[in-house]
Amino acid sequence: MNSFNGLGTNMGNLSRLSAAKTRSLSPENFTGEKNKGAMATEGTGKDCARDLGVGFKISPSIVIAPGEVRTIAEIDGPGAIQQIWLTPTGIFRFSILRIYWDGSEHPSVECPIGDFFAYAFDDGRYAPLSSLAVCVNPARAFNCYWEMPFRKHCKITLENIDVNEMVLYYQINYTLTDVPEDCAYFHAQFRRSNPLPYMEDYVLLDGVKGQGHYVGTYMYWGVNNNGWWGEGEIKFFMDGDKYPTICGTGTEDYFCGSYNFDVNGKYVEYCTPYAGLSKVSHPDGLYKSQQRFSMYRWHITDPIRFENDLRVTIQALGWRSGRRYLPLQDDISSVAFWYQTLPHAEFPKFPIKDELEII
Repeated sequence: MNSFNGLGTNMGNLSRLSAAKTRSLSPENFTGEKNKGAMATEGTGKDCARDLGVGFKISPSIVIAPGEVRTIAEIDGPGAIQQIWLTPTGIFRFSILRIYWDGSEHPSVECPIGDFFAYAFDDGRYAPLSSLAVCVNPARAFNCYWEMPFRKHCKITLENIDVNEMVLYYQINYTLTDVPEDCAYFHAQFRRSNPLPYMEDYVLLDGVKGQGHYVGTYMYWGVNNNGWWGEGEIKFFMDGDKYPTICGTGTEDYFCGSYNFDVNGKYVEYCTPYAGLSKVSHPDGLYKSQQRFSMYRWHITDPIRFENDLRVTIQALGWRSGRRYLPLQDDISSVAFWYQTLPHAEFPKFPIKDELEII
């Protein structure tokens, strides 16, 4: 029997022994080296520990200055990221997460930190999010469980584009182990259209080249009309499709809900392992203005596999008079999650600060 490399752990194989080496990065061990944690003599907790000394929470967090790009992980492989926990101060859209695999010049993950964890906006009301891929726990604790294998190197950075400094607590748990040849690289790409041009489909992902599989969608949706907004269909064009191979039946249907997410005249939030309407903000009522929605759909048991290329779109449709569809011009953001071979196509130019802000 082949030895277990420690990847893909689940309740069915948790008892198996492995030669994989567990490591962890945090402000108490910036390099993740064995026997190198809790040695700090300087840090954000130095004054609090002044009567106690080394080993007593001297460096629990870091401060990232305005405009600074901080590298929070440099790991030589082979291995895999297995869990990320972090909690930032400030505005979620103004902290940009990037991940680079095996020395690539261009990031495979480029995303505002809140959107990456399926929690784009903070309206002052905590809304729990509990899923297999990500969790958001009180009060702003972001957790990621996507497995991210790499062969040579992993680099993770966080950019603060705010005018204020950001305090960041974080822990990145990973394993050093053999990575099978058929393991692909994790990718996540952010996009936004505000407003979506009239009669245009919203593009979640385009320009992907290589073999891989699509594993998840997160969407923030700000509605600019009254009434229901989710009649649009999601479409997956793969491997040279002119017409989509996969076409959904409606926005709420794709996110594994139904009938407008409406129970007795109210939107109902829900969180499941694979899909959810995790946050609703509708200050003026169910079908009035300024509605905002936060939705996720993870293709963990049903990944969408492609051999050469992939394009993903979704329509924004409401209702107008005469029982006719109304093409909407809403504020729509998304993160597409997928695995693929390297090298990957360069991402579109990332939005500037004013193009990211949610008002």
